[in-house]
Amino acid sequence: MTIETVGVVGAGQMGNGIAHVLAVAGYDVTLMDVDAQRLEAGLARIGANLGRQVARGKTSEEAKRLALGRIRTTVALQDLGASDLIIEAATERESVKQKIFDELAPSLKPKTILTTNTSSLSITRLAGRTSRPEQFMGLHFMNPVPVMQLVELIRGIATSRETFEAVQALVQRLGKSAVVAEDYPAFIVNRILIPMINEAIYTLHEGVGSVVDIDQSMKLGANHPMGPLELADFIGLDTCLAIMSVLHSGLADTKYRPCPLLVKYVEAGWLGLKVGRGFYDYRGEVPVPSR
Repeated sequence: MTIETVGVVGAGQMGNGIAHVLAVAGYDVTLMDVDAQRLEAGLARIGANLGRQVARGKTSEEAKRLALGRIRTTVALQDLGASDLIIEAATERESVKQKIFDELAPSLKPKTILTTNTSSLSITRLAGRTSRPEQFMGLHFMNPVPVMQLVELIRGIATSRETFEAVQALVQRLGKSAVVAEDYPAFIVNRILIPMINEAIYTLHEGVGSVVDIDQSMKLGANHPMGPLELADFIGLDTCLAIMSVLHSGLADTKYRPCPLLVKYVEAGWLGLKVGRGFYDYRGEVPVPSR
């Protein structure tokens, strides 16, 4: 299986980052989102990120121009049907992802490979809802996609060797490093990372330390580049909660119970950096703790 054309579903933070690296690597990309304004914003973000790479000497103006020329946008899901590979990068809700794959089905060509950028959901279960489980697998990029080198490859129980090798070859062409994870809740990275963040939120919830002290402790005491609460805001508290909920229900272990304070913040709409408030308030010149 040779992949040359790629459809990306979702023009948000992950989707536009995935489209960026694909276009730079020479793939023809169709970026789809139901929201035309989000598509416009996503394309602008790609242009801005490429501009920063030019300014740092990591690419040229000509390479930027060529990459942007390889990306077209659409609000129609069926426009992705002719792609060799489709990467679903919609919100981390299984019902949304299932609906996307259901709606894609009639327009797909026979050899199209389907992948999902889910960070926690069952690949086997998502694949089982399609007519091509052998041509379905997990392709989990890290955020921010243009910067982070790791990609998790996750096979469902029915994923064929040909599908896996084709997707693995794409990751190599992108210049990324792949790890293979088994199809268990949250795979490798988030199975380790998100419970750590959840524990940091429990530490705040129980009054063991303040927002700043917890983040400083992990940055200076464990040499983490970002504190866990700062990182939660960057990921999105709704995404952190969704992953913890999948871990809690999928592994049936109380150690994965989402912290009540995390639930409260999500219920309040304090989802982190993307909305301007999470554990920090980003609406001023300098982020400050929200409480």
